[in-house]
Amino acid sequence: MAPPQISRKALGLLLLLAAAAAAVSPAAADDVVALTEADFEKEVGQDRAALVEFYAPWCGHCKKLAPEYEKLGASFKKAKSVLIAKVDCDEHKSVCSKYGVSGYPTIQWFPKGSLEPKKYEGQRSAEALAEFVNSEAGTNVKIAAVPSSVVVLTPETFDSVVLDETKDVLVEFYAPWCGHCKHLAPVYEKLASVFKQDEGVVIANLDADKHADLAEKYGVSGFPTLKFFPKGNKAGEDYDGGRDLDDFVKFINEKCGTSRDSKGQLTSESGLVASLNPLVKEFINAADDKRKEILSKIEEDVAKLSGSAAKHGKIYVTAAKKIMDKGSDYTKKETERLQRMLEKSISPSKADEFIIKKNILSTFSS
Repeated sequence: MAPPQISRKALGLLLLLAAAAAAVSPAAADDVVALTEADFEKEVGQDRAALVEFYAPWCGHCKKLAPEYEKLGASFKKAKSVLIAKVDCDEHKSVCSKYGVSGYPTIQWFPKGSLEPKKYEGQRSAEALAEFVNSEAGTNVKIAAVPSSVVVLTPETFDSVVLDETKDVLVEFYAPWCGHCKHLAPVYEKLASVFKQDEGVVIANLDADKHADLAEKYGVSGFPTLKFFPKGNKAGEDYDGGRDLDDFVKFINEKCGTSRDSKGQLTSESGLVASLNPLVKEFINAADDKRKEILSKIEEDVAKLSGSAAKHGKIYVTAAKKIMDKGSDYTKKETERLQRMLEKSISPSKADEFIIKKNILSTFSS
């Protein structure tokens, strides 16, 4: 019961604020909930059943399972009676030890209200896992089809996509019957998803068995063959790097000038223009009456930039003007505001915009 001094209107406002806070909590933001030692028994064994994957980040079988398990999490996201979760056993050893985990991945089912698990022994596809969960929980959830971000090439579209001088293009030449290609497929799909917001980057594939003439033209003799076609070399370069997601992401970042992590989030380096650093330092250390002169120098340097650097340079100029107008506290307050926005449900393009602004603002506070 609410204390008598709180009005109904005030109480209603408090409840709305609490609901909003719950809606943007980190746990609610992910399709697969990452559990820790601190919250495992607060989430599992309570008022809903749980399927939990105990994994290690370095485990190859875990990496192979990851896209299937994420697909499962996305499909069961709205099923209130079931939690799809995971525990990093490198970080949370005591939880994994408590539940008898001795190999990775171990998948266990915890019925509603119980901390006595049942080990899952079936196939590790999203469909098989969903069938198991449905049978145990009495649900009827189907695996949601995930739209592909990989551009499928044909002889008719190959030149217009791959030879586009404005794009950096990675192409996988594959055969449907090839085991290595099947193993690579979920990793390659994830890679395409990581860079789907970057208009200058294309992750594509070609059925080289069906279009053998085109594959032969580019010297493809085994599967999968990966070739990179950067803006400046449309003859193509062989990709000889590792085939884990992190390997591919590092390659694309280095070759294309992008700055993303393996989850598709922009890193703390994205948007930064190194050539402006000396002027920014000069600006933040200068007396107020000198800052206008330094701002003019920043504007002159930004006018010489091109491409994405020019776009990001304008944010530097805006930030400097805001600091002059609103005082040094502007940087902290605006950074906090952007962080609050990032914790809400926003589009990927908006998230990119806010992260870049935060990164640039950080240069004015160091």
